[in-house]
Amino acid sequence: MLTHHRPPLTRLHWLAALMPLVLAGCASAPQATFQYTVPAQPEGSSGYQEKPGWTTRKFAVAAANPLATDAGYQVLKAGGSAIDAAVAVQLVLGLVEPQSSGIGGGAFLLHHDGKRIEAFDGRETAPAAADEKLFLGADGKPLPFIEAVVGGRSVGVPGTIRMLEVAHRQHGRLPWADLFKPAIALAEGGFKVSARLNTLLGNEKNLSKDATAAAYFYDAAGKPWPVGHVLKNAQYAAVLRAIAAQGSKALHEGPIAQAIVDKVRSHPTNPGRLSLADLAGYQPKKREALCHDYRARDRDYRICGFPPPSSGALAVGQILGILNQTNAASLPLQNGLPSADWLHLYTEASRLAFADRAQYVADPDFVAPPAGNWMSLLDPAYLAERARLIGQGPAAPSMKTARPGTPGGTRTSHAPMPDQPEYGTSHISIVDGFGHGLAMTTTIEDAFGARQMVQGFLLNNELTDFSFTPADASGAPIANRVQPGKRPRSSMSPTLVFDKATGQLVMSGGSPGGALIIHYTAKTLYGTLNWGMTPQQAINLPNFGSLNGPSLMEEKRFPAATVDALRARGAEVREMNMTSGLQAIQRLPGGGWSGGADPRREGIVMGD
Repeated sequence: MLTHHRPPLTRLHWLAALMPLVLAGCASAPQATFQYTVPAQPEGSSGYQEKPGWTTRKFAVAAANPLATDAGYQVLKAGGSAIDAAVAVQLVLGLVEPQSSGIGGGAFLLHHDGKRIEAFDGRETAPAAADEKLFLGADGKPLPFIEAVVGGRSVGVPGTIRMLEVAHRQHGRLPWADLFKPAIALAEGGFKVSARLNTLLGNEKNLSKDATAAAYFYDAAGKPWPVGHVLKNAQYAAVLRAIAAQGSKALHEGPIAQAIVDKVRSHPTNPGRLSLADLAGYQPKKREALCHDYRARDRDYRICGFPPPSSGALAVGQILGILNQTNAASLPLQNGLPSADWLHLYTEASRLAFADRAQYVADPDFVAPPAGNWMSLLDPAYLAERARLIGQGPAAPSMKTARPGTPGGTRTSHAPMPDQPEYGTSHISIVDGFGHGLAMTTTIEDAFGARQMVQGFLLNNELTDFSFTPADASGAPIANRVQPGKRPRSSMSPTLVFDKATGQLVMSGGSPGGALIIHYTAKTLYGTLNWGMTPQQAINLPNFGSLNGPSLMEEKRFPAATVDALRARGAEVREMNMTSGLQAIQRLPGGGWSGGADPRREGIVMGD
């Protein structure tokens, strides 16, 4: 059974009420059908809530909302695979955490079946009618970010459902339609509005401008539904019933597709260019996972992440690889926290990685990798060259801003992409009882996406992950500019870690958080692999990083002396809210799993 270490009282009470229902409603052996039991429903947190960490023996699922985690748990308990559980989790997340992900968005899925790693790309694509001037105003200048987001202009072709359908055909054990039962039951029967959803709705300025969304998320006075209000979504349930019966075709063709297109193209002030042909023609892609060797505490690992159009695995790999070329490993924690000297090395490595990210990374179907191979950015000799740019003495100054390197000795004709906001997302980590594991990061981009609701779900604003500026002042094109059919660059970093000697899966993890996903994921990997922490301990660490500018530090989490020491090196330090949403599951040495969920959000881990 699931065991906890000093759980908060509210969690204990909830799980005590939940477990008899779960055990009564599920069978331990694989079944031809799956029956879902609606659990007692918690009220989530929107602040920081200490979490205990969890240990399981056979399988585990970690997701960003307790109802979503429970749906995955029940699927695994009924004999479902990790992929089966991921489908159920995603569909529930689209209902109870609609601000972050859903069937109107995209996702990256890394899956290990015990022998091979597969990368399923469900990233959104630009409509065929889009061009590189999509986000330029009449004056030829980039639109303000929020003006570009709200409306139809920012909506890309969604890919999550079609990608999950492909993955399920290969690795599903339960019927496709059965996996829709939890989300349909909760949509029709209602779920309680969590504190986090209520808070985000209260802070949101543009969602209520969409009449459909306003009628669903707000009361007659225009106030967000209060915490604990039972919210029902019959339209979402109807859409899910159609997809359960007909597959992804029900979303990408026919009346639902027509409703999406009408919504996008008829926006009164910011229409988009999405067409029925774009939806019908969308195809997920199978890509080769991007894997690299990593040594920590005298053990060799193989860290695998998602290749471009994600920049996540490359940037995480560069940061960790550059740190291993410094004396970072010899710098101990101070009172359980990273020291100023270690943070200096980390943020310098981050600047170097983000400079390369801005220069090189984009959809590989449109942009060639440097030196003909993305692994050129992770070549140990190249990382050693980059590491030599970091001052490593006790008073060495910060470089403040790094320039891109020349991996493989080759230069590119592209210009670096200017800094631009990134938001949103949710993460799912699952290991099943059949030796399979996955990491899936899923998104509609900004909170509440394009603020356009169609038949019970929100549409993404993923196209704003492209560079608004298509070229630099000299006319050199930016790799991540808008082009028809192109997939925008992402920071999503679903990660699987393996023991290099045995090939055994040892960890699954990832996080939401826009460009900071890279740092949240890297922090958790470093904490577990280098500092020997449990996933929960590593997730609990304060957040930090740099996007090739200021040193960013989670506010009120570091001693003043640490902040002052970084400023003394010349770094501009910004203490800020850094709300990660990490989920991670790690294999225990004696068997079983240790799981962690971010105290900054409302997720939990469940398993047997």
